[in-house]
Formats: sequence, C-alpha cells, structure tokens
Amino acid sequence: MDYHDEKVKRAIEVLQSYWGINKTTAKFTQQNAERLGLTLQQLSIVNLLKFTPGITLKEITQRLLSAKSTVSVSVEGLVQLGFVERQTSTEDRREINLRLTSEGEKVSKSSTQNPYSYQAMVSALEQMEETEIKQLVDLNKKLLENLQKVEF
Repeated sequence: MDYHDEKVKRAIEVLQSYWGINKTTAKFTQQNAERLGLTLQQLSIVNLLKFTPGITLKEITQRLLSAKSTVSVSVEGLVQLGFVERQTSTEDRREINLRLTSEGEKVSKSSTQNPYSYQAMVSALEQMEETEIKQLVDLNKKLLENLQKVEF
C-alpha cells in the first residue's frame, strides 16, 4: 500500500477520526460503568441480560466478542454483587441460563437513564446545525453501506 497516495491518506484520516470518536465515547461509557461500581465488561453484560434474559455464558461471549474466561470472571463478579443469578436450563440440564436479579434490573435501569456517552453526544451535537447533523448521519449510513459491500 502506498501511504503517499492521497486516497490512502484520506482513508487513514477518516479511520483515525472514527477511532478518536470511538475512544472518546468509550471513555464516557467507562465512567458510567465506574459510577455504578462495575467494569465496562460487567455493564455490557448487565445491559445484554436486560434485553435478552436467560441467555447462556456462551451466547454472551459470542455477542460481546470476548473470551469465555473473561466473560466468566465478569459474570461471577456480578453474581457475587447480587446482580445476576444462574438458573439451570429446563431444556438441557448442562446449560446454565443467566438472568438479572431485581438489583441487577435497577443497575441496568440506572445505566441507561443517564449514560454519560449519550449526554456527551447530545452536548457535542448541540454545537452543530441540524443540517450538519443530518448530513453527518446520512454520510455515515452511506459509508457503512459501502463498507459492507467490500469483499477481499
């Protein structure tokens, strides 16, 4: 790849802008998790269980694209905190389904009511014109569609 090519330079610039946005919003999400006394992984699991109660550890690892051992440690921490409970599957006794407890439901609700990343994005977007925001969203959709068509 020729890094002096203007098209390549432009691609790098676009990617770096998205990485910067992702890193910054991830920082806000991390702060939200810390406010609740959780790791980012634990908060992800709590919110996943909120919308998909009864899923298995394996399904969580697939959805979060994380190692089973990492997810297992996070789930164990959530069980110890009283936010998650394990239940043996009625269909397969070898499977364990995970559900939020009432305390876990409260934590999930709290995390989604005032997430820092959304507050930060609202604040940043308030400094832009409505037409700029619409154009940004439309361009991002178009870019995503084009990326999804790329095959190697």
